[in-house]
Amino acid sequence: MTIRLDDATERDDLGAFTARVVRLDQTASMQLRSAGGFVTAWAHTPFDVLVTRSVAGSMEPAQRAVLASSLLTSLAVDRSESVDPGPAAGPWAEELPPDGGWSVVDDIPAGELDSLAERGIALAREHAGPMGPPASLLDQTVLTVSPPSGDAGKAVRAVKVQMRVLFAMSGMGFLGDSGTSGQEPVVRVSATGSWVRLDARYGAVVRRRLTSLPLLTV
Repeated sequence: MTIRLDDATERDDLGAFTARVVRLDQTASMQLRSAGGFVTAWAHTPFDVLVTRSVAGSMEPAQRAVLASSLLTSLAVDRSESVDPGPAAGPWAEELPPDGGWSVVDDIPAGELDSLAERGIALAREHAGPMGPPASLLDQTVLTVSPPSGDAGKAVRAVKVQMRVLFAMSGMGFLGDSGTSGQEPVVRVSATGSWVRLDARYGAVVRRRLTSLPLLTV
């Protein structure tokens, strides 16, 4: 298996994403897919949500699961144009969302989500047991995102965001960066009838919605 990344920036971006996956779970595997001039990495986190990042490049074969730790080592050690991520990690067991069919719900200031995540982390530390934060805290809805009032003509059902989603975004380092443009970064919230996705500057968090209700568009 060979991954070819367009330049050093793409390599560093994939390396940073992979390092965060390993930091959350040293035994994690990643599903790599290549299409349309991009390599997209998927990983399952301990918060029971998926995280993903796309970088410019190509891969042969076009799809394979690899150990995140092996990929991280290859990216750090081998600085050549192509990278061998190591042996396959076995069948990928996680269901992935569809490529299409997404509707943008709204953009949320990243700082607002970061504040909510920090408050949740404080609560988790206060109430954590031997198995970590209680499921009731992780499944708590901390934000309901609805389309702006001016978009009523193309109504989309409100999307609920659970604490576990924000924990994953915070743990992956997707929040809390003020950016370089002088403008506050935002997180784009999108949804299908079955999935919700939050896209930040350095990656996205994706999870099945608790209720698989159809989106309404006009």
